[in-house]
This record gives sequence, structure tokens and C-alpha cells, in this order.
Amino acid sequence: MAKQEYGFNMNKLIATLIASTFVMASAFAQTPATTVKPAAAAAPTTTATATHSSNASSTKVTPKASASARTEAPGGGAGKVWINTKSNTYHCQGTEFYGKTKVGEYMTEADAKAKGAHANHGTACK
Repeated sequence: MAKQEYGFNMNKLIATLIASTFVMASAFAQTPATTVKPAAAAAPTTTATATHSSNASSTKVTPKASASARTEAPGGGAGKVWINTKSNTYHCQGTEFYGKTKVGEYMTEADAKAKGAHANHGTACK
């Protein structure tokens, strides 16, 4: 055997690491859940955190439904697109994300294109 130059017993260290792994794995092992019969079928509930501090009520929303559940930002209207300033994507009026992304601003489609923004899914506004 080659001389150990580690200053500690490598075999003992490896054995300790393996043993601690098994201890941690058993601590987090799943246990069978007990079955509880509900008194009545309850309607599914959703709760979400508000995205703006000015919003007093907070309801949790699934990520898929979050865009449609958000309130449209004020200031939009005819001839304006909503540009998501984080992704540099613009959304047309009447589309799912128009005025509803976390960060963005309204501007004309021409201004958005001039800033290098691209249409959502490559679809220009009508």
C-alpha cells in the first residue's frame, strides 16, 4: 500500500460519509400517508401572492393563469403595444399578455420595432 499523505484516515472518512448519507436518506424517506375521507367534496381553491405592493388583496394563481388573472396596466389603448422590457417582446392590444407582464411599457408598434423589440410569437399587430 502507498503511504497516506492526507493527515487523516481516508478509509474512515469515506465510511463516515457513506453512513451519513444513509442516515440522511432514511430521515427524508417517504412514509405511507394515512387515508382521510373528506366530509364533502370541496371546490378547489387557489391562492396567490400579489405582484404589486399597491395591491391590497392577495390571491395565489397558477403560473399558467397568472397573465390572465393580472390587471392590465393603465395607459394602453388604440395604436399602442405593450413591450415586455425584460424579454424585449411586444404584445398587441387584446392579446393575453397585453399590459400584464411584470415589467414593461406602452408605446407604438413602430417605436417598439425601432428599439429592437420583436412581436410575440412573430405575429405583428393588425
